[in-house]
Amino acid sequence: MGNNSPTSAATQAAKDAATNAATLEVTLIDRTYKVACAEADRERILDAAAYLDRKMQTLRDAGQIQGQERLAVMVALDIAFEMLNPKSAEAIDRVALKRRIIGMQSVLDEALAPQAGLF
Repeated sequence: MGNNSPTSAATQAAKDAATNAATLEVTLIDRTYKVACAEADRERILDAAAYLDRKMQTLRDAGQIQGQERLAVMVALDIAFEMLNPKSAEAIDRVALKRRIIGMQSVLDEALAPQAGLF
């Protein structure tokens, strides 16, 4: 007789998710972070990380913000403002926007995780 308990199903689902997950390295302002992501999300995470890195470098190079955590927060605020206030009358693709935000959240969470114990 097979084991069809909810616990067995949950354990199998966790194993299946782990099989489909990959570890991805992204670089933000000369620091490399490992990010867990589904293989299907790999390219979108890389695009989000590249976009975030460009924004962070631009703000850092302007010399207006000191400290990596503050820089990350200010860039996140800037990106959120851009997404919510488009410069043109083009419609916002909310599904694509949500995917980009989720990808950026993953990158930010991973980048800020080592600092969680400092406060």
